[in-house]
Amino acid sequence: MTYFTIQNLYRNYKFHLLIWSLYILADVFILGFAYEFKEPGVYVIVYFTNILAFYIYAFLLKKILGHENGLIRNIQISLLVILVICVYTVFSYLLVDFFEYLNLIASAPKRKLNQLFVLNAVYRAILYIGYATGYVYVIKSFEDRKKVEALERQSLVTQIEKQALENDLVQSQNNFLRSQINPHFLFNTLNFIYNDARKKAPMAADAIMNLAEMMRYALKRPEASEMVPLSEEVEQIEHLINLHQLRTANTLNLKLEVNGDLFGIRFPPLILLTLIENIFKHGNVTHSTQTAIIKIDYNNNNLNISTINMVNDVKGKEHESHHVGIDNINKRLANFYKDDYIFRYYKDPLNRYITEIDVPVINPMAKLNLNQ
Repeated sequence: MTYFTIQNLYRNYKFHLLIWSLYILADVFILGFAYEFKEPGVYVIVYFTNILAFYIYAFLLKKILGHENGLIRNIQISLLVILVICVYTVFSYLLVDFFEYLNLIASAPKRKLNQLFVLNAVYRAILYIGYATGYVYVIKSFEDRKKVEALERQSLVTQIEKQALENDLVQSQNNFLRSQINPHFLFNTLNFIYNDARKKAPMAADAIMNLAEMMRYALKRPEASEMVPLSEEVEQIEHLINLHQLRTANTLNLKLEVNGDLFGIRFPPLILLTLIENIFKHGNVTHSTQTAIIKIDYNNNNLNISTINMVNDVKGKEHESHHVGIDNINKRLANFYKDDYIFRYYKDPLNRYITEIDVPVINPMAKLNLNQ
């Protein structure tokens, strides 16, 4: 423990040790050659009290300089100077007396507490108070400079962050404007193509109109966590079926049945479209005798959705199913209806793939009629 303490002190104050060593050697030899060399004990007393006064005054002065009131600070510094001079003088005399008692220095009448001794002590005290004052202000200047540099760095970082936020804001605004402009431009272009193709290629014009309606619905569709009007989802199914009919020259054997008034009924988005896309991807919708059926029934606050289609087992046209769409439907139903729903999917002996969804629905229009 002592070893590490000494090692830490040396590492932190080795520059101080070097400066004091050079100063003491220069002072001893200059004064020694100019006047006379003193006893070793005298040098010990002189430089011990000098160094002690230096650090004590520097420590206390640094504390006082932190005071905000200038008048109080000046009074405290003045009192500190007087106190250090007095303590330095008394301590020097006591130390001399103690060294004479231990026979470390020879006794001499001129070392007694007289006017010459006091003047020498006051001179040395003021000299080292001056050194300590310069040392403290130099250190404080470095510390203040470091604080200023730290504040400048912080200000620079703040400016950079502010600039980055402004750039992000501008980018977001540009993206928002782009998102407003691009759909507008796209739909205007599609309308132009539709009007131009309506006379020359009616089928292509119908395909363009169906595609435009589906894209317009996709852009205005709410968040996935919100329900949408079921009637709008049915309209998208109709557009999707029309597109496939146009693409296959009306060879699809597919039927959409809707029973009951769907006005006011809301349903989770994407479920119906996923079911229909699975039919087109994995089902045989061109079978000559087996019609693919999409059936939506609403009755007594109960909604039933079912699909029936032949499985596409024609070689070269079948698609491997990983049930990703089915799993997504199940998760979305569970998210909206918790445990209050039925979802079944299976293949029957006739090689038909069947899905059934059964959920409770509270039609707000029906509820309104009851209240009236």
